[in-house]
Amino acid sequence: MRVDLHNHTTLCNHASGTTEEYVKKAIELKIDVYGFSDHAPMNFDPKYRMSLSQKDAYENDILSLKEKYKNEIEILLGYEVDYLDGYILDEVINSKVDYLIGSVHFIKNKNDMWGFDNPEFIGVYKSKDIDSIWKEYFDAIEAMAKTNLFDIAGHLDLIKVFKFLPKSDIRILAKDALLAIKKANMTLEINPAGLRKPIGETYPSKQLLQMAYEMGINITFGSDAHAVDQVGFKYEEVKNLAKEIGYEKCMTFSARDSKLVTF
Repeated sequence: MRVDLHNHTTLCNHASGTTEEYVKKAIELKIDVYGFSDHAPMNFDPKYRMSLSQKDAYENDILSLKEKYKNEIEILLGYEVDYLDGYILDEVINSKVDYLIGSVHFIKNKNDMWGFDNPEFIGVYKSKDIDSIWKEYFDAIEAMAKTNLFDIAGHLDLIKVFKFLPKSDIRILAKDALLAIKKANMTLEINPAGLRKPIGETYPSKQLLQMAYEMGINITFGSDAHAVDQVGFKYEEVKNLAKEIGYEKCMTFSARDSKLVTF
């Protein structure tokens, strides 16, 4: 079974293509379970997410497509939620969705929040100790998992996006975050978007995925598509990586309940 649960829409203001075009592409690629998980509304950084007033329209659009194409593909509804303490909306957490992806795109920088994966703010990497940046990032991932609000941990090591790598062992930096993900019974996505970025590798890296496997953390797949031609991006490559590590099954979801399927 082919599963792809991390995909966006134009409501996030940095994607292209209609939702129906994404679905048709998924059908063409013989994807069995296709999930939309657009950036959830939040009272922070509105430039890169839907507004709360658009939430109902988003959900209705996806549910309409789910019904229209029910005989060709299973469509799931979700959100990618930025973990930012004090900004997460109850309206999102309590939504009637299939799953929620928790992810970290911001870490504290002095008195501000730094969007570390945004090229506009890449200069901050050179103004701070790189090991401290990585520690702060994985501390945020750990805190996100400990909320027990989310089903999937999104792009685990996104902090590597621009290839500013720590001097310390990444496995040590990430260990507590992975342990928290395991304790929260969260699923870890394998996300190929890093192959489109300067780092040139999947999220998470092979060594972190190996750690997750040894801890008994389940996986799922998500192309993180922001354009129609990114649907199913590098699926064979990430599937083969998972199999090489030892995984044989991945997680899918329905109404916040999880189910393992063979991929």
